[in-house]
Amino acid sequence: MSKPILVIKFGTASITRANGELDESVIAAIARQVAALHAEYNMVLVSSGAVAAGKKFLREYNGTISERKAAAAIGNPLLLSKYSQYFEPYGIAIAQSLCERRHFSNRGQFLQLKKTYEELWASNIIPVANENDVVSDLELKFSDNDELATLIAVGFGASGLLFSTSVGGVLDKENKVVPQIDVIDESVFALADTSKSSLGLGGMVSKLTFARLATRMGIRVVIFGIHTTDGILNAMAGATGTLCLPQPCSMPARKKWLASGSLVTGRIQVDAGAQKALEQRHSLLAVGVQAILEKFDRGEVVEIVNEAQEAIAVARAKLSSDVLAGTEKVQNLEIAHADDIVLL
Repeated sequence: MSKPILVIKFGTASITRANGELDESVIAAIARQVAALHAEYNMVLVSSGAVAAGKKFLREYNGTISERKAAAAIGNPLLLSKYSQYFEPYGIAIAQSLCERRHFSNRGQFLQLKKTYEELWASNIIPVANENDVVSDLELKFSDNDELATLIAVGFGASGLLFSTSVGGVLDKENKVVPQIDVIDESVFALADTSKSSLGLGGMVSKLTFARLATRMGIRVVIFGIHTTDGILNAMAGATGTLCLPQPCSMPARKKWLASGSLVTGRIQVDAGAQKALEQRHSLLAVGVQAILEKFDRGEVVEIVNEAQEAIAVARAKLSSDVLAGTEKVQNLEIAHADDIVLL
């Protein structure tokens, strides 16, 4: 694409009032600022808020799975209608993109999704993405829209990813915004408030988790306050929020997809020798497997953990866990080729 890609995620707490209703003043401000950036970027807005917008129409809403799905069915058109209303004065059309986890775990479907977005961008249309809560399988859901935004950003090769929050950014122990984070490590996670909004699914831990993935893939991430004056524009200029610096990354597009978009179905533990071999970009051999922690089929993506149970890589398996069982000590039996392994 001729223009860089920018993904901006708006959580439920960012675009709704305390009573759960959509805050149209926030959506109007989003439209104004996004319109100012539109000529420079191919943009994707990832917006929560459908469930919050629709639940007031249901009798005795208690937040059950079926009620959330029904609320999303009501709220999705309401949410998109408001975005359309406030983007129209700027001559910008928007498109709805309801995504499911399988759209990212299956590379063929992912490439189709990417082509659809490219068609929209060619006509200067902005897709507004959200999880398809109405039909999403509980076992295959995104953890929240922070994950969806990150998968889009990494998979499409975005240059920037913005997470809006109801606070000003990542706060230190004195509740002051941390202006810049060079590397997201355990000391940074220790700053995060572990509480979640009563309206949404995510929180600062979620944002930092996916910001770490995005920055490792070479993407500039800013966590900013939605209620900050011109928050989006100032976040892009580095004048507000918390800037998370991108890390050097020369990974090809397919490996980025494997690291971020693939649906992990299995889990294996390896010994120190296998971990060292992986770090040296070698294939994973059966001899280095200590335990099969979760079963998997041939061709599925597995998470590889070390002896301390820390995730160190993901890989596409050449063998099923059933075939692997009992063959751990077979010499030179390859479980995953180096080209199908991504270090985390």
